[in-house]
Amino acid sequence: MSQKFETGSVITGKVTGIQPYGAFVALDENTQGLVHISEITYGYVKDIHDHLKVGDEIKVKILSVDEEAGKIGLSIKATEEPPVQQTVRSRKPRKRQAAAIVAEGDGYQGFNTLKEKLQEWIDQSQREDLIKK
Repeated sequence: MSQKFETGSVITGKVTGIQPYGAFVALDENTQGLVHISEITYGYVKDIHDHLKVGDEIKVKILSVDEEAGKIGLSIKATEEPPVQQTVRSRKPRKRQAAAIVAEGDGYQGFNTLKEKLQEWIDQSQREDLIKK
């Protein structure tokens, strides 16, 4: 690396190559870094060619510098303002309360399974005093 690149700095570079996983950007004559596909823009990127082409001059932020491996991680979206989230007002789903049972005599409370509760519901549906007229 011919010059010292610092993490967090924003510089201008030139796109030199595009792969399915990201774009290579020349930072100077001897140094290039990679903008991973997830760092190109906010949102989903299906094809990098929809956003960049070889020869484009772009502003990038340096995310990481690995001197030993000679790799520099770059981001385009870190140089842009994030999109404003539109809040969607929706009703929260209501939580249903489970039917608690009280066992005769010992005061134990638990929960019935549908199979156990079904016969009770059938009996209730046939009671004359509970039928609405």
